[in-house]
Amino acid sequence: MHTNLLDILRCPFCGTSLSIVENDALSLEGAVMEAGVLGCECCAFPVVSGIPVLIADEPTRRAMHALEDGRPEEALFILLGLAGDPRREERFRDLLSRDTATYREALEVLSLDAEGTYFLYRFTDSTHLAAEALIRAIAQERWPVQGRVLDLCGGSGHLTSVLTALRPSGDSGEPGVMLADVYFWKLWLASRFTAPESAPVCCDAHSPLPFARATYSTVILADAFPYIWHKRLLAEEMMRLVGHSGVVVMPHLHSSLGENFSAGDTLTPASYQELFAPLGARLFSDQRMRNGVIEGRVVDLTQDVSPEHLGDEPELTLLATSRVDLFRRYEVPDTYEVTGELVINPLYRIERRGSSSLLTLEFPTPEYEAEFGESRRYLPDSITVEGDLSGPLLPDAFGSVYAELRERRVLVDVPVRYC
Repeated sequence: MHTNLLDILRCPFCGTSLSIVENDALSLEGAVMEAGVLGCECCAFPVVSGIPVLIADEPTRRAMHALEDGRPEEALFILLGLAGDPRREERFRDLLSRDTATYREALEVLSLDAEGTYFLYRFTDSTHLAAEALIRAIAQERWPVQGRVLDLCGGSGHLTSVLTALRPSGDSGEPGVMLADVYFWKLWLASRFTAPESAPVCCDAHSPLPFARATYSTVILADAFPYIWHKRLLAEEMMRLVGHSGVVVMPHLHSSLGENFSAGDTLTPASYQELFAPLGARLFSDQRMRNGVIEGRVVDLTQDVSPEHLGDEPELTLLATSRVDLFRRYEVPDTYEVTGELVINPLYRIERRGSSSLLTLEFPTPEYEAEFGESRRYLPDSITVEGDLSGPLLPDAFGSVYAELRERRVLVDVPVRYC
């Protein structure tokens, strides 16, 4: 945790500023705090693996006491949900001992349910493609990424990685992009693999958010809002964080009027819009947005629609801002540069055939295919690629078909050591 983050962190309960507690738990190198305790006027919170945990529950208290007693590994294992499971603890220690450990391997240890499948293939599913294109579109206005940006309920940092490329850290090294989630293990994955340049903060979106007023130029909440019970509180909090001149971006909201996979506690489009009415919320059809992105790399924010026009469409996107200059048509070009490393989309089985390789699309589960089958619009069922795909992949090795392979998400640019 960069200590400059203390300028904007606030206790979610009393609202006062946080400061570093000088005790034996403190591990501070320059402006970076790896471990220790933060205090306010009512509470104390641990910082573990550089991640402030601004939650008041029993595991967090146990982790803080372990830190203060000189047991930092135990504190980490408690927050990761590994404590008391010797087999998973040992597997995780092995990961920490290897420089070659990958996001995929860590995910297999830390995720115990189908969410791990969702995360592994997240970079090329159709909802991520639309959300990423929307972010890249509004970033063309510059002001949405000139201030701090918050990826709220951002999981293990897939969209955060996009944001850090658009909004790099400041000259002091202070991160310009923050990632917040209630699950520590997801933030740990992001800090180690998917978005190491971001600033993770562990907090609960059912409580007041632990940040000062008007702190962010953009707050993004993708996919998660329907799963929040305290929607009114969270809507007010998000608007508080962006103030009068920022923007709230909410891709892929589930509507109560349509059928959704894992729908959550949904509202009608009109109710979503009413929650963010003070900032002039506008609604967009998710299907139309995905069509524009998949068919022409276009994000058209002039095509906002009324709740009545959405009808029983299952999904929608909401943008709320007083800056009307944001609502225009954007072309989102793809330069196909590599910022991490190139891999074959992990949805493909690779079969070597002489000097070429046959790639066959295989969804990991029937449930995944049912939810994300729309990705077949750009992912070919099978494709033959010339060359050896077993070593590091470089653009020049694919010659004239490189752009097509990137366009169709057969080749994917992912963070280093992702899979």
